[in-house]
Amino acid sequence: MIMDKGLTLIYTGNGKGKTSAAVGLAVRAVGNDLRVGFFQFIKSEESFSGELKSLKQLGVNVKSLGIGFTWEKTVEEQRRALKAAWQFAKAQINSGKYDLIVLDELNYALAITGFPIDDVLPLADVVATLKNRPQGLHIVITGRGLKEELLDFADLVSEIEMIKHYYNEGQIAVKGIDL
Repeated sequence: MIMDKGLTLIYTGNGKGKTSAAVGLAVRAVGNDLRVGFFQFIKSEESFSGELKSLKQLGVNVKSLGIGFTWEKTVEEQRRALKAAWQFAKAQINSGKYDLIVLDELNYALAITGFPIDDVLPLADVVATLKNRPQGLHIVITGRGLKEELLDFADLVSEIEMIKHYYNEGQIAVKGIDL
């Protein structure tokens, strides 16, 4: 039965709202007394997000494991950060401490093509870890660039499509909406 194994839910696509959908699901889980971990693969601890601040206030274990976008740091810094992020996330998945874990931006990390990542963030290891996770643990994965192997494994995949975005009109990030 699906509920016994835990669900794998993926929010992907080029539209805005993938992380927000995962945050909403995390809030729902906390409201149902589930233990939640929310781990980001690209954004750094210096990044501010009102939604992550709210999750922390609700008692969610939130950790930004990245060092920023790939063009902001050297390749070796990015590779070290991705390796450490995956090792941390994998340990949390196997810890038995959670009912729901969000792996925010994991798709984006796995889709990096500007430098080699398979030795530090191996897709085969990600899939094996998800398949062999503790029974009943739900996993949410977000980000663009969904890999076929994750699509095949997932129980739910929602693609968020951008129809129109105010960024295209020159509007910068809006506090309370984007931050």
